[in-house]
Amino acid sequence: MPQFRFVARNSEGKLIDGVITCNDRAAAIHHVEKDRCVPIKIEPVKEKAAAASTKLYSNGSNSSAKTANSEEKVDTLSHSQLYLFTEQLAHLLSAGMTLDEALGILVKRLKHPRLAALCKTLHQALIEGRSLSQAMREFPRIFSPLYYNMVSAGEASGALGDILKRLVKHLSALKALRDKVTQALVYPALLVGMGIILIIVFIKFMVPQMMSFLSKTGGRALPLPTQILMKSNELLTQYWWLGLLLGFGAYTGFKAFTRSPEGRKSWDTFIWKMPLFSSILRYRYYAQFARTLGTLIENGVTLLKALELLEDISGNEYVRARMSLVRKAVVDGATMSVALGEQKIFPELFADMMAVGEQSGKFDQTMQMIADVYERELDKQVQITSELIPPLVMLAIAAVVGLIVFGVLSAVFALTQDMHA
Repeated sequence: MPQFRFVARNSEGKLIDGVITCNDRAAAIHHVEKDRCVPIKIEPVKEKAAAASTKLYSNGSNSSAKTANSEEKVDTLSHSQLYLFTEQLAHLLSAGMTLDEALGILVKRLKHPRLAALCKTLHQALIEGRSLSQAMREFPRIFSPLYYNMVSAGEASGALGDILKRLVKHLSALKALRDKVTQALVYPALLVGMGIILIIVFIKFMVPQMMSFLSKTGGRALPLPTQILMKSNELLTQYWWLGLLLGFGAYTGFKAFTRSPEGRKSWDTFIWKMPLFSSILRYRYYAQFARTLGTLIENGVTLLKALELLEDISGNEYVRARMSLVRKAVVDGATMSVALGEQKIFPELFADMMAVGEQSGKFDQTMQMIADVYERELDKQVQITSELIPPLVMLAIAAVVGLIVFGVLSAVFALTQDMHA
């Protein structure tokens, strides 16, 4: 019966190696995974290479001859690129490949230079004796703490392939949430842009022609609306640079204000409680929080560790401060539902449903159900907002254009009265 030399990482994160006798390579991989280890390399034993292979991977130590990570540096990846990497790696591991083989194949398969460089760097880290989660920690702008902690849980449980599949679903759900919010804002933004262009055309072409005509006619004083319109046109055409300076100054001041902790918290509090748009942000956060918490608990991450990871997913300092208080309350012995209810950032229904999950012992399943509920609520809010904003934008544009037209017509009516007189 053939023998296979294996290199794997156990639940404590240490490299182990050895030789097992199995019918084929697939059986050898299954045998290693059965011992709650993540197989890194499994290959048939060759008599001449056996001794050299043992020296290379013995005692879980790093290779003595470390090489540089990769000639190509990877700083960031888009959400779709990260999704592609996770999906491909999950498929290869589920097909029975070792982590070493899967990353080696991805280096050749993924055509995008950044993805190929990332896979090459992670593959090199495995050769040097580090775990996949340890290598991912070196790319904080690509892999979030949530991501590499779930990978670490998969390495410890020996079910890395299953964990990556769940990460694929998680990334897909986040993208769907993001797309829903984006779709709600695209059409209103388009209307605002078209309205600004229309107003510029009126001020740039129509008002100057009217001013030229009125300067030739002379006569009585112009009506007040027309005078205001002409002064506004004069300010916009001659002092436009002053408007740019004021805008730049306001932007710089806003950035400086939000860089300070108190300023950032004040702005984030306003965003969280802002009418109309805040409902979309809140429901998106509720759904994302429930989905992520359920996924973490399902994969063996402790509740306290999950709360620590979830503090930053909102991107809102006001919410992060509240979640920090929730975590402290849980440490002191309070249940999760009670701690959330005290902070008043989640609806009462959310906390009540969570309490049912705590009492039934099906907390992870309950959180996934809560995520489904608030994703449906998010759909409703997106639909309401997308239907409400266009009329408001059109009304504002019509008001500005109407004032311009009223200023023009006031002058025309005044001239008409003079002609009749």
